[in-house]
Amino acid sequence: MNHSLSSSQIIGRYALTPTAEMTASGSYTATLSIRSGKGSSSHDRVFRFIPLFLTSAAAICFAIEQGKSYLQLPVIPA
Repeated sequence: MNHSLSSSQIIGRYALTPTAEMTASGSYTATLSIRSGKGSSSHDRVFRFIPLFLTSAAAICFAIEQGKSYLQLPVIPA
């Protein structure tokens, strides 16, 4: 089950969209989409994170914080 709790954020020209997915053990994994551009010239990078979280809210918060950190780097990691 994916959760996104309407926590998408627009930062400059980027849209950060985190999601959390419940694992078989009941913990959560975090995923983040960083999207830029519009239409056919849009670009989307998706990151899946290794840590497991007790709640979907914690996973989503982690993903957003990672995204904000990435946006401060000269180049977003591949």
